[in-house]
Amino acid sequence: MTVIAPRVQAPPAAIAADQPARVASSRRKRAFDILAASLALLAFLPLLLVIGVAIWMESEGPILFRQQRTGLHGRPFRIYKFRTMRVTEDGAEIRQATRGDSRVTPLGALLRKLSLDELPQLLNVLKGEMSIVGPRPHAIAHDLVWSRRVPNYAGRFRTRPGLTGAAQVNGYRGEVANDEGLFARIDADNAYVDGWRFRDDLRLVARTVPLLFGDARAF
Repeated sequence: MTVIAPRVQAPPAAIAADQPARVASSRRKRAFDILAASLALLAFLPLLLVIGVAIWMESEGPILFRQQRTGLHGRPFRIYKFRTMRVTEDGAEIRQATRGDSRVTPLGALLRKLSLDELPQLLNVLKGEMSIVGPRPHAIAHDLVWSRRVPNYAGRFRTRPGLTGAAQVNGYRGEVANDEGLFARIDADNAYVDGWRFRDDLRLVARTVPLLFGDARAF
C-alpha cells in the first residue's frame, strides 16, 4: 500500500455528538432494517445452518468470526461473520485479506466470493449496531491508521455501518490497495450520509443484488 504523510485527524472514538445525521435518526430507515433483516434471517435460515455445519467440518476454529469494528458515533461493537480464514485476528495489527490470501480456506473463498460470509451481520442489524445500508465497518486497527490520513474520515461514523453501501456499489470494495481508492471510498461514504434519502437505501440495495452473483473485487 502506498504511504503518505500523516494528516491531523481526531481518533475515531472522538466523534462529536453534536453532529447528528438525519440518516441515523430516521425511524423509517430503522423500521426497514428490522423488517428486512427479520425476513432475510427466516428465508436464509436453512442456508445459514448448512454453511455453519460445512465450516465446522472443514477446519478447526469457531463457526462465527467476531471482531471489533467502529459503529455509530465511534462506539465499538462486535461484528458477526462466518469464519472464512484459518485465523481470527482481532487486535492492534490486522492484515487485510488480499487476492489469493493463504489464510482463506477453500470454503471461505467461496463464501467471500458470494458475500455469504456477511449473512450473520443480519443479527447486528437487528441489535441496532448496523443497518442494511451504510458505510462498511472497518477493523478498529484500520480506522486508527486511516483516520490520520484522510480528512473527514470520522464523518462516516455519523450513521450506523451497513451490510452494503455507496462505496461498495461504486467499486470501492475489498482491499484498500492505494490512497486513491481509500480517499474515494471515504468520499462516497460521507456523500451518502450528507445527502441521504430513504429512496437511496432502496436504490443501493437494488444495485447490490447483481454484485452478489459476480463481483471481481470480492475475494
